[in-house]
Amino acid sequence: MNTFDVIIIGAGAAGLTVAARATDTGKSVCVLDMGDAPARKVRVSGGGKCNFTNTHADCNHYFGLNPDFVRGALARWTPQNTIDWVKSHGIKIYEKSPGQYFAESSQKIIDALLAAAHGAKIISNTTVKSVEKPGDTFIVSTTGGAKYSAQKLVVATGGMSYANLGVSDIGYKIAKHFGHKIVPIRPALCAIKANFFDSALSGISIPVEIKINREIIRDDMLFTHFGLGGPAIYRATARDLSNGITINLLPNADTFNWLRDNKKTNGKKQLKTILATKLPERVAEFIANGDTRNIADWRDSELCEITDKIANIKIAKPTLQTLESAEVTRGGVATDQISSKTMESKLCNGLYFIGEVLDITGDLGGYNLQWAWASAHATDI
Repeated sequence: MNTFDVIIIGAGAAGLTVAARATDTGKSVCVLDMGDAPARKVRVSGGGKCNFTNTHADCNHYFGLNPDFVRGALARWTPQNTIDWVKSHGIKIYEKSPGQYFAESSQKIIDALLAAAHGAKIISNTTVKSVEKPGDTFIVSTTGGAKYSAQKLVVATGGMSYANLGVSDIGYKIAKHFGHKIVPIRPALCAIKANFFDSALSGISIPVEIKINREIIRDDMLFTHFGLGGPAIYRATARDLSNGITINLLPNADTFNWLRDNKKTNGKKQLKTILATKLPERVAEFIANGDTRNIADWRDSELCEITDKIANIKIAKPTLQTLESAEVTRGGVATDQISSKTMESKLCNGLYFIGEVLDITGDLGGYNLQWAWASAHATDI
């Protein structure tokens, strides 16, 4: 039996952060990870530049059954704390858009994490088979036959996205074993499948407005060969999609009145020509659908239909891409049975859940890594 003070399952951003904190206080720490290298998702984040935080991080940018769960942890470990930590390791950073911070490279962040957690024993290529607690001690069994024991166990296994990097549902299984509820998981921060746009539009990106319930997202949308992607769509998929979404391709226009005005002032021009003044030509042609009439010959009722085709595109039940192609997982360990102050289970002393394994999903743009850091620092390890 290999005995430690703390066992951490998962050597990602959250797991390594807890490892560093625990070793700093003199505890013996073992980190078990199924992959061949730690922090694999950190490596690919931000296109290899690691979008490590966002200064706008608050509960309005997190989603789950109880987004307020993040308040305490984010208040105690703020985006500025993250920025200061990154800078303290001599890593150059830059602000790509307001509040969105990147590092000079993801590898620099990984090196800093590993340096901070150097006192921990990190065991790679190790798959956890089961966890038991006969008394006050957790016994972690692996498929290789090895067993590890500790009085504190931290589950930092992440979600089920990025399957090619190696993922496991063991975190959910551990939670269920100790009586925790699991909010059903699904892909998030991903593209959606849609067959009502012409594949000829593939590769075109335009600014759009997406309405989801009472929220409005304004960002760029990308037409793809299978549907829709880009930041606007990715952000939409992190939200509650039960009531569908509505897309407006001309968010800054009163489309119907604009078309009707053009009917009076540019009556001899074709509809697609008018549309092409505000939309990419291929999109304008798709909307006009081969109709070569001058706009003066269009009835107002027909312009209403065109307006709906532009500004009121309803997708009642968005079909998401698979978890394998999603950036994050929505759903996970229900937060009502976890302490928001310490991330400790309310059902089992010494058991902690941090990061993406919880039913907390951050918006696109550094929010999920900020949650990883913050939830890790919230633990009382």
